Amino acid sequence: MKGIHFTVIAFTLLAFACSLASAFDPSPLQDFCVAIKDIKNGVFVNGKFCKDPKLAVAEDFFFSGLNMPGNTSNLVGSNVTNVNVDQIPGLNTLGISLVRIDYAPYGLNPPHTHPRGTEILFVVKGTLYVGFVTSNPDNRLFTKILNPGDVFVFPIGLIHFQFNIGKTEAVAFAGLSSQNAGVITIANAVFGSSPPINPDVLTKAFQLDKNVVQYLQSRFWSD
Repeated sequence: MKGIHFTVIAFTLLAFACSLASAFDPSPLQDFCVAIKDIKNGVFVNGKFCKDPKLAVAEDFFFSGLNMPGNTSNLVGSNVTNVNVDQIPGLNTLGISLVRIDYAPYGLNPPHTHPRGTEILFVVKGTLYVGFVTSNPDNRLFTKILNPGDVFVFPIGLIHFQFNIGKTEAVAFAGLSSQNAGVITIANAVFGSSPPINPDVLTKAFQLDKNVVQYLQSRFWSD
């Protein structure tokens, strides 16, 4: 029954995301375009090169394992399991993908953005404090505490987060309106870029002491 429960959740999220997909990813001009690594016999449409449709098989549209919890033994206490075009080649050009997010007690999916997709989150287990911030100049914060069965939307490109405020593990699934929505984790990008951003830039931007900036950069580089 647990497996059926996860399957229903996954398909529900994909259905929600379908209504968003056409607004951002280009609409395909064929039934499907299975991604292929060997471009010798492929045709490029968008996203990835396409396998000859006559050679497509059921496995090109299949993924197994979302019923398995991710490893949250890390500094932020969360794990994201992606199901995008890299896991299901048949998603190429279809403008939709799915993720499972596991949270340890008090685990955080830190502030990040998806530059190419809107996200719709469905909580299966636990209690999450979630939110997003609008663009300049308002920088308005929208937050909500979510319980099992609750749904919340994070608009495309906006910084957002999820924090497990419970003493037990939490699980959520999310649909995204892109075959590969991308992710930019703010702290990692700012303090852990390669090569590092000049500390003078970050000192002025964040109004911090230069030693604090260099300490933060060392934390992300050491991790």
